[in-house]
Amino acid sequence: MSEDSDKIPENPVLEEDPALDRYECRACGYVYEPEKGDDKHDIPAGTAFTDLPINWRCPVCTAKKVAFANIGPGGTASGFKENLGYGLGVNTLTPAQKNLLIFGALGLGFLFFMSLYGLQ
Repeated sequence: MSEDSDKIPENPVLEEDPALDRYECRACGYVYEPEKGDDKHDIPAGTAFTDLPINWRCPVCTAKKVAFANIGPGGTASGFKENLGYGLGVNTLTPAQKNLLIFGALGLGFLFFMSLYGLQ
């Protein structure tokens, strides 16, 4: 096998712009979203986390900027990128799509169960 065949193929759909990444405060759970900015500190919408001032603090618990962890952009598939190609296709679903699939299936199952009462 050649070295090129051992590499995992890159999926262009899974590439993200790091400027749109959300950051979560590890102290209180506040999520900084660049699309919304921070009204409390007069940070305009569209400001990337890396562009925030060094003295910026969490608007909820006043934790320093270093207490935040990158959680990626909103609305993307959760999990490690290298694992998204496995499974029956559900690994690439966003959290909202997974919720719709799970609760939709539960609702459909409930309707089928209730329809059994009409078989008398």
